[in-house]
Amino acid sequence: MSLLLDFIDLRGTARDVLLGLAPLAAIGLIFGLRAKLPRERLLAMARGAVLVFAGLVLFLQGVKTGFLPTGELLGKALGTPERAVWLAPVGFALGLAVAVAEPAVRILGDQVERATRGSIRRKVIIVALCLGVALAVGLGMGRMLLGLPIHFITVPGYLLALAMLPFCGRVFAPIAFDSSTVATGPLVVSFISAVALGAAEAMDHTDPLLDGFGLVAVVALVPVLCVMAAGVVHTLKTRRTS
Repeated sequence: MSLLLDFIDLRGTARDVLLGLAPLAAIGLIFGLRAKLPRERLLAMARGAVLVFAGLVLFLQGVKTGFLPTGELLGKALGTPERAVWLAPVGFALGLAVAVAEPAVRILGDQVERATRGSIRRKVIIVALCLGVALAVGLGMGRMLLGLPIHFITVPGYLLALAMLPFCGRVFAPIAFDSSTVATGPLVVSFISAVALGAAEAMDHTDPLLDGFGLVAVVALVPVLCVMAAGVVHTLKTRRTS
């Protein structure tokens, strides 16, 4: 009953969303009037702003009352000595599930397919991103288990990304770096970070500040490499065909 009452109380979340969304809506309205957009388009923008407000309030309230506590409890359960060996496999599975559910991943795939007129299929981008997030979460959980510093992963990873730039193709390079922001969407940041923090608190040899944080940085890196790898394969296929 208390959980239901906490979810129903949307006042704090609604206030935060309104403060963040109101300037954007105001700027859009001002420039829409200056550009003399049709009245129907302005009304459509207003309806969209209302729907975005309602969706963000419900989503953020669900994250606060459901995802964050559940993720932390799951992380604490996985961080016990008898279950710590499952951190990396479970992290891989959670990363894959969260990436599949992330709306921004599908939006990027649709935009790439539309912009390239079908030469790059949305399925290629979606699969590369989902596998990248899954590998990143599994790698981040393994880093926590082994106690490795974060720069042991990020420095070689970005050096590898720079080395792959000449081979992945001019089109895939900007798509790959855009995918890092898409991969670190609200579902990954809210749920996966909570699992990592819970596991770091439960484990004896880890520090929640040093080991619990940093997972999002790994998630922002590995999908870039996966999309670049897909670009290398696409470039090789294109050269063979031509």
